[in-house]
Amino acid sequence: MMNEKSTVRKRFIIEGVLALFIAITPLLFYCYKYLPPNATSWTFLGIEFGENGFQLVSTAFYYYFSKLVPLLLLVIWFVTSKNWWYHAILIPIAMYSFQLYSALNFASKKVDENEILYVIAVTMVVVPVVYFIRLKLVDKHVHGIDLDAMDTELQILKEKEELRKEREKLELRQKTLSKKM
Repeated sequence: MMNEKSTVRKRFIIEGVLALFIAITPLLFYCYKYLPPNATSWTFLGIEFGENGFQLVSTAFYYYFSKLVPLLLLVIWFVTSKNWWYHAILIPIAMYSFQLYSALNFASKKVDENEILYVIAVTMVVVPVVYFIRLKLVDKHVHGIDLDAMDTELQILKEKEELRKEREKLELRQKTLSKKM
């Protein structure tokens, strides 16, 4: 009883934190608007943030949070999803991850341009996995095809066929022996 209460309490706390985070995501998304205007650096809790190749700190934060907030929401969706197709969420997660990386690593001066090549590589892995899972589930639950049951049934049929052949051989032997006597 006590263990069950602590499990419920932990789950309530975790789900509450997730709900709170989801509720404040609009504030996180638009936090760049609350930064000092025309600032090239900004200090928060002793950490100094620079413009990182962008013209202003607010522009840099715009790019960071326009990638980070959807990425975190997609990760929450991926972790909490119970649907069979949840692996497909990895594709937009990969896209936002690559975009966030290019925004944080602004050395190329290009954001949101070449990430499609990386996303295509991730897609080439994720789509076949999702399709395979779907195929297995549709065969089993929609069409009622259970591959393990089919294998068992085929094995039983093979054994029955072998027994039938053995019985025919024994009957043939019995007939030949009865003719000899």
